[in-house]
Amino acid sequence: MNTLLYLAVVLIWGTTWIAITLQQGTVAIPVSIGYRFLLAAAVMWLAMLALRRLRAISLRDHLFCMLQGCCVFGFNFYCFYLAAAYISSGLESVIFSMAVLFNAVNSMIFFRQRPSPNLLPAALLGMTGIVALFWQDLMATQMAPELLKGIGLSALGTYGFSLGNMLSTRHQRRGLDMLSTNTYAMSYGTLLMFAIALAQGDSLQLEFTTRYLGSLFYLAIFGTVIAFAAYFTLLGRIGSGAAAYSTLLFPLVALTISTLYEGYQWHLNAVIGLCLILLGNLVMFSKPGMFNLYRWKRGVQ
Repeated sequence: MNTLLYLAVVLIWGTTWIAITLQQGTVAIPVSIGYRFLLAAAVMWLAMLALRRLRAISLRDHLFCMLQGCCVFGFNFYCFYLAAAYISSGLESVIFSMAVLFNAVNSMIFFRQRPSPNLLPAALLGMTGIVALFWQDLMATQMAPELLKGIGLSALGTYGFSLGNMLSTRHQRRGLDMLSTNTYAMSYGTLLMFAIALAQGDSLQLEFTTRYLGSLFYLAIFGTVIAFAAYFTLLGRIGSGAAAYSTLLFPLVALTISTLYEGYQWHLNAVIGLCLILLGNLVMFSKPGMFNLYRWKRGVQ
């Protein structure tokens, strides 16, 4: 069962990035995101009410759910959808895998959790990997603003996702039901996106094509409802550390799809960069102190 849940998370989240690319078209980005989470939230509400799992929370907790919705089901995806116009879906997924480093830093800031000794080597590997991964494109385009914008938007979206994780941690520490708070947060994120769309004067008209509606349905049902349910179930069965290893694998799925369907060109520096980023994440998940250089040197002496 754990294997099936793990494969579901890796394969679904590894393929949502190309689906985001397929959303690019005539429909405004806030509208696409709004409909995605409107559909997902509707399914969540129906399921939670049918199973009698929805729990009431205080007004203060609703305000924090609103913030969570802005971070996880709103502005972060706004950044990812914008970035899809500048860089490939596979590269977006690789940048997103750096969320584990953002989580470590934010846990230190918001919860005063002492950072793992592995944080510094993991961060150095990750940042070096990002530079190596994009080096060919940066040199070929002479650091074109569009490419830098795509990288920056993806990084900003990833940080927003990390902030949402901190809010989810806050809910759990208060003993709130995770599925209930996610349902509320998703609803608030939906309202936010439609509010932005209306403020910008965007049309709420959908694009009635197989490509658009198919990707919308996939992102809402599979990428949001099923994948999140599988991930949170896995979280409870094997723990957060083991479940988080999925972030090491779904970028490989996304890059494979990007190579096949977007014509992503591999160069030696890109391979080295990807390996460094994945190694950085692996270091972050390793036992604390395993990569502490100071202790390693003392042990050698």
